[in-house]
Amino acid sequence: MAMERIDILGVHSHIGSQIFETEGFRMAADRVAEFAHTVRQELGVTFSVINLGGGFGIRYVEGDSPLPLSQYVQAIADSINTNFARYDYPIPEIWIEPGRSIVGDAGTTLYTIGSSKDIPGVRKYVSVDGGMTDNPRPALYGAKYEAMLANRALEPNEETVSIAGKCCESGDMLIWDVKLPRTKPGDLLAVSCTGAYNYSMASNYNRLRRPAVVFVRDGQADLVVRRETYEDVAGKDLVPERLRKQPVASN
Repeated sequence: MAMERIDILGVHSHIGSQIFETEGFRMAADRVAEFAHTVRQELGVTFSVINLGGGFGIRYVEGDSPLPLSQYVQAIADSINTNFARYDYPIPEIWIEPGRSIVGDAGTTLYTIGSSKDIPGVRKYVSVDGGMTDNPRPALYGAKYEAMLANRALEPNEETVSIAGKCCESGDMLIWDVKLPRTKPGDLLAVSCTGAYNYSMASNYNRLRRPAVVFVRDGQADLVVRRETYEDVAGKDLVPERLRKQPVASN
């Protein structure tokens, strides 16, 4: 295979997401080193960069136990050094993609609570003014979140409820069985750790509008993505001329 016209920098590996241990990264470094050795032997190409991706976990709910970032990084560096030295291979530059572990817990989504429906012996549903349009992860693959009432944060939890979205879909559930103070219409529900994926995965499903994004720090708030309007959502819609209502001719 001719490689003269190809400038190969390195290879990228990604083993998954929301990972709470280092063994998977160690195994990945072993496989990547073996692959790099094979490529150099067969094609004469030496990788200068190895990207072991991301997947470092964060705490979404009680029971999640992410490792310090330094522990992931140290395990990756040690494994790369050990495995590449085994093949007498020049130690490559190591790239990682920390993504969620940086921005995930920096984000909080605020919802306004509306009506509720208490089904005796089953559960109490509490509806909010958002849902799977701004956070499709629970509906897509059962992602779990914690929440609190932002406007009544110091009050004790009195009931267990499930948070329903506004999309009129059976899968539009943001949180199952969360403990909160007894909710009232107009309360603000704060769902934590939504800084990663939520906005990038949001949609206009059912023609709903996406919410604003605000950066907050040290008492200062800055709007960085404005709230969508109906015109934003429907602004590209057209009515063909032949379907427009024609004036009725008078006699």
